[in-house]
Amino acid sequence: MSGRGLFGRIDWLTVFLYLFLVLIGWVNIYSTTLSDPNLSIFDFSTLYGKQLLFIGMAISGVLLVLFIETNFFERFASIFYIISIVLLLGLFPFGRTIAGATSWYDLGFFNLQPSELAKVATALALAKFLSDIQTDIKKPKHQLFAVIIILLPALLILPQPDPGSALIYFSLFFVLFREGFPLYYLAILLFLVILFATTLMFGTVWVAIGLAVLTVLVYTFKKASTKIPFIPVLGIIVVAVLYSLSVNFVYENVFEQRHRDRFALWLSLEKDESKLEEIRKTIGYNTYQSEKAIESGGFFGKGFLEGTRTKGDFVPEQHTDYIFSSVGEEWGFVGTGTVILLFTIFFLRLIHLAERQKSEFNRMFGYGVISILLFHYFINIGMVIGLLPTIGVPLPFFSYGGSGLIFFSMLLFVFLKLDSNRLKDGI
Repeated sequence: MSGRGLFGRIDWLTVFLYLFLVLIGWVNIYSTTLSDPNLSIFDFSTLYGKQLLFIGMAISGVLLVLFIETNFFERFASIFYIISIVLLLGLFPFGRTIAGATSWYDLGFFNLQPSELAKVATALALAKFLSDIQTDIKKPKHQLFAVIIILLPALLILPQPDPGSALIYFSLFFVLFREGFPLYYLAILLFLVILFATTLMFGTVWVAIGLAVLTVLVYTFKKASTKIPFIPVLGIIVVAVLYSLSVNFVYENVFEQRHRDRFALWLSLEKDESKLEEIRKTIGYNTYQSEKAIESGGFFGKGFLEGTRTKGDFVPEQHTDYIFSSVGEEWGFVGTGTVILLFTIFFLRLIHLAERQKSEFNRMFGYGVISILLFHYFINIGMVIGLLPTIGVPLPFFSYGGSGLIFFSMLLFVFLKLDSNRLKDGI
C-alpha cells in the first residue's frame, strides 16, 4: 500500500463525479449563452468559451494542490486565513462593483472574488483551531474563538453588500456541532428562526398566545416526577415576546421595501391574491420565470438547445444562479432528477471520506468542505424552485464564473489530497 503513487491513492469516484458535474454545467452554460451557432466553442469572447478557460484554470489549480506536500495546508492555514481577511478588507477601497456589490478585484483578464478564497481559508483555519491539542470545544472561550473565525469574514462580506455569500459561512457551524458544540445552541437558533417567521405571519399577539398555550400544555401533561422551574420558563417567554416585538420593528424600519416584498412573497404575507401575483411577477420575477421554465420541461424536456424560455432570455442570470432552470426546461424531470442524484452520491461519498479520516484536522476540514458545498446546493436549488428567497448563491461546479469554479475545485481537492495521504502509509 505504501508504494502506491498519488494517482493510485486519490478517490477516483469523487473525481469522476466532480468532472461529470462540471461537464454538465458547461453544457448548460453553452445552451443558455449560445447566440451564434457558427462560433467555435473555443471562442473566448463568449461566456461558454470563457467558462472553458475557467475550467482549464481550475484543473491547473487542482494539479498544483495535488502536488503540494499534504502538511502544507495545515501548517499555513492561519496564514491563508489572514491573507483572505486582508483581501476582503481591501475591497472597500479597491474593489470593483458589479451588479451593485463591491465584491471583486479587477485583474484585467479575470475578476477575482476573494469571498470564494475566504471560504477555503476559513474552513482550513477552523479545522486547524479545532484540531489543536489545546482546544476544548466544551469551553466557552474556545467556542467564542471558533465562532469569531466563522463570523469575521461573513461580517466583512455583508456590507459589500453580498448577503448570499455571507450566509454560506454559517454552514461551518455544522462542523462545530459535529465536533461537540452544545446542541442547545442549535435549538436556540432554530427557535429564533421559527419565532421570526411566525411573528411575520401571525403577529406578536398570536405568538404570545401560542407560547402561553404551549406552556400550559407542557405543565398539564408533564410527568409528576418531572420538575420544570416556572421562573426560568416565564423569563424565556418574556424574552421571546420582546424578540418578537423587535422583529416587527426591524421588518418595518430596517428592511428596505424590496426585502419586505421578498419576505411577503416567500411567507405569503400578502393576503390579496392580485397583489401577491404582482409581487411574484416583479420582485419575484426571476423565481417566477425559473419555475415556469422548469414546469415547461415536463418529464423528458424540450431537448438540447430547444428551450424556448432559455432562448428567449425569460430567466435572468440563467447561466449563473438560475442555471438549474435550464436543466429543467431542456432535460425535464429526467435531467433534474439525474443532477440531484449525482449531487446526492457526491455528498454521500464525501461524508464517507470524512468519516474514515484518522487525523482530526482532515476530518474537520472534510466536514467544512461538505458544509459549504451542501449549503450552496440546497440554497441554490431551493431558490430556483421557489422554496427559498433569492439571495444570489451559485450552484457548485455548474454556475458560470471563474472564482467560484476555481475555489470550489481547490476546496474539494485539498480534501482529496488530505484523504490520499491517509492511504500513503497503509492507514
